[in-house]
Amino acid sequence: MRLMFQDEARFGRISDTRYCWARRPMRPMVKAMLTYQYTYAYGAVTPLDGKFDSLVLPLVNTECMQLFITEIGKRYPEENIVMVVDGAGWHKSKTFALPENLRLHFLPP
Repeated sequence: MRLMFQDEARFGRISDTRYCWARRPMRPMVKAMLTYQYTYAYGAVTPLDGKFDSLVLPLVNTECMQLFITEIGKRYPEENIVMVVDGAGWHKSKTFALPENLRLHFLPP
């Protein structure tokens, strides 16, 4: 049996309009379009042997979570996996097609 702990992380940038440095009395503004660019890392670690599995995906939602759990099931086809997850809404979808060898265990609120 393989016990895994799973979570997601967001990486990205936000551009903004700011004042920039200049000699007095000038105080110029550097104009930039507000831009949100993110990517998400899905990861799961097995504490007993230190193995870490991850996927970088464009969103955090049910579809991307499905891709991740399907991939984990394929990486360990001969093992029964218990994956501990938090209470995020995309972890609790009733439409998940869990691999035969993977079960989700939810942390309490």
